[in-house]
Amino acid sequence: MGDVVGRPGLQAVRTLLPRVRAQHGVDVVVANAENSDQGSGITSETAHYLLDSGVQLLTSGNHFYSKKAILPWVKEHPDLLLRPANYPKGTPGKGHGVVKLPDGRALGVINLEGRVFMRTEASPFEVVEGLVEELRQQTPCILVDMHCEASSEKNAMGVHLDGRVSVVVGTHTHVQTADERILPGGTAFITDVGMCGPLDSVIGMKKESSLARFLGKPAPYEVAERLVYLQGVVVDIDDATGRGRSIHRVREHLPGT
Repeated sequence: MGDVVGRPGLQAVRTLLPRVRAQHGVDVVVANAENSDQGSGITSETAHYLLDSGVQLLTSGNHFYSKKAILPWVKEHPDLLLRPANYPKGTPGKGHGVVKLPDGRALGVINLEGRVFMRTEASPFEVVEGLVEELRQQTPCILVDMHCEASSEKNAMGVHLDGRVSVVVGTHTHVQTADERILPGGTAFITDVGMCGPLDSVIGMKKESSLARFLGKPAPYEVAERLVYLQGVVVDIDDATGRGRSIHRVREHLPGT
């Protein structure tokens, strides 16, 4: 699932995820949680809320540091919340992990942050090389969350990893794209999975405050509340080869919003 935005996004996941899991026979759920606390950052409360709602692993991005209180929690739970793997050495947390199922199957997950219009220390294209090799020692099934602004950079990562990982999904822009497909080498790809949050907004924030900022007026960001959706993708992966068989967009409306 894409970026979970504030209370509306949390409610969408809690309410709609069980139905999505049952309908598609989902084994593993991964969600980007970096906007889960009031639209910017993560707290232990929002992390636990998502984990208690059926998410098995949380990813993040450039708002990983927005709430300092998450740092002690992520040190205690490094296998539940990832930060971008191409952050400097010594950064709290880790950038990759493995979700293990009771039947022995496993999904490796890598969290990366792009550099176009963003600020990171290392190239995600270089950092991901060693991580793919490391995870392939444990499982052929690997998902990459490419958190970045530019659609070109997300597409390039899909091409770069095609045939070596199972899934490359883009996050961060909060707008679900319509280009889901299986790449020639067998990697499932979509430029952006969208967000779990209010669509009657400017990428999750109230329209009035967002517009004011674009007009050069000071205004605080506030999470919107209307037309709340859960957005993401369901991917079927071949357990033996790690190749993606299919990828389908999910877009579920939260009743009453």
